[in-house]
Amino acid sequence: MNIFNDEATEEKAENARLSSFVGALALGDLVKSTLGPKGMNKILQSMSSGDINVTNDGATILKAIQLDNAAAKILVNISKVQDDEVGDGTTTVCVLAAELLREAEKLIAMKIHPQTIVEGYRIASDAALKALEKSAVDNSANPASFRQDLLNIARTTLSSKVLSQDKDYFANLAVDAVLRLKGSTDLEHIQIIKKVGGKLTDSYLDEGFILDKSIAVNSPKRLENAKILIANTSMDTDKIKIFGARVKVDSTGKLAELERAEREKMKAKVEAIAAHGINVFVNRQLIYNYPESLLTEKGILTIEHADFEGVERLSLVTGGEIASTFDRPDLVKLGRCELIEEIMIGEDKLIKFSGVAAGEACTVVLRGSTNQMVDEAERSLHDALSVLSQTVKETRIVLGGGCAEMLMSVAVDEAAKRVQGKKAIAVESFAYALRQIPTILADNAGYDSSDLVAKLRAAHYEGKSDAGLDMEQGCIGSMKTLGVTESYKLKRQVVLSASEAAEMIIRVDDILRAAPRRREAV
Repeated sequence: MNIFNDEATEEKAENARLSSFVGALALGDLVKSTLGPKGMNKILQSMSSGDINVTNDGATILKAIQLDNAAAKILVNISKVQDDEVGDGTTTVCVLAAELLREAEKLIAMKIHPQTIVEGYRIASDAALKALEKSAVDNSANPASFRQDLLNIARTTLSSKVLSQDKDYFANLAVDAVLRLKGSTDLEHIQIIKKVGGKLTDSYLDEGFILDKSIAVNSPKRLENAKILIANTSMDTDKIKIFGARVKVDSTGKLAELERAEREKMKAKVEAIAAHGINVFVNRQLIYNYPESLLTEKGILTIEHADFEGVERLSLVTGGEIASTFDRPDLVKLGRCELIEEIMIGEDKLIKFSGVAAGEACTVVLRGSTNQMVDEAERSLHDALSVLSQTVKETRIVLGGGCAEMLMSVAVDEAAKRVQGKKAIAVESFAYALRQIPTILADNAGYDSSDLVAKLRAAHYEGKSDAGLDMEQGCIGSMKTLGVTESYKLKRQVVLSASEAAEMIIRVDDILRAAPRRREAV
């Protein structure tokens, strides 16, 4: 007997589980070719606008896909959380969750109950995280070593991105930017400006804040000791502010009176603005010619149409508040900076604010040959900045290149020997799934993964706990010597998120799809 609406559907037991696994595995297979320093790119093309993105960033790829499968959506979600939480490892977390589900599918085919698999995975996850924590190193007490750790993390993060050719240059740039934050994780202080032209290494880090606008006509192009009023107010004289209102006049004299009243009103507003004792006025909205000329006469430098993000960030770095009324100058907090000047980047004029109140503020100017290249460079740099800012807070590091995964896999295999019953098989499967990460890294580089991963596993059993995959030479190398390090927080989050997502999907035994809502004809 069917208790559901006509169009509602239900998938039960094996069918539901199979549907979940198929969706999640397809998604894992889609992004796994982008993993690691030799990962491939994907082209994302919008069918509506025709825009294209060329990227190998897991979160960007997964966000762009329209999915119908519920389990696949869970993987997209953990990838998004990984991106928000740490900034990198988005592909790894998705691939590891998919590999755990691939193993679970085999176990279910062997008639092992899903709850038994979940219990085994939990034992394995605990053993893996303990081994990871034990292998973590903290050099935060030594500033020189810690800076080197940060550089190595930045290089490792950037090696799988479009910036891999110039990773040393960009690693230094990212570390300098993050160390300016003095321990803060607020990346709002680091502004990234994209300008097409030149080559990637023409990019540079500049102290202060750069606004992608131009200074008004007749205003000075350079000003020292700036006192800045940041505003979001209308500075136009020829609009009646009530929508749909009309004014009827019976003579041109009355029209002139109206215009005069508007001008007087604007003059009073400019007087109120000038009463704040400022020499720079930045407005989010347009400033019409008349108020602009009045402000210029008073020696005030004006900048108009600084979009909302620009105004918000400017108020943050200069220490000012965004004002919309000007009756009480004593209550308005002004922004301050030592120098405002107009600069040229490529063929564009921009405004640079130097010596801002927030000393940690800085701007990264990215150059590149095409829009797609500059966009991908921004995503890559954002990942590196996110990971570095989290590492400054959680200072422990672990080794990359498949070393941490193999270390955890060995620890999980050891734990499996002490587990009784069918759970032990699930624990061993977890270890196998962890070994798939170095396997995929080797496959993507075109190396013989079976041979390399077997050698890597043997090296770890021989006690070489720093052994990993040297992706340049195609052999086993010391990750400590090569400087391939990753953030402990990143690796920990990957294992936690992937195992939790896999557990959630393994427990599914029923999928209910609601009937689509009917739209009544009007």
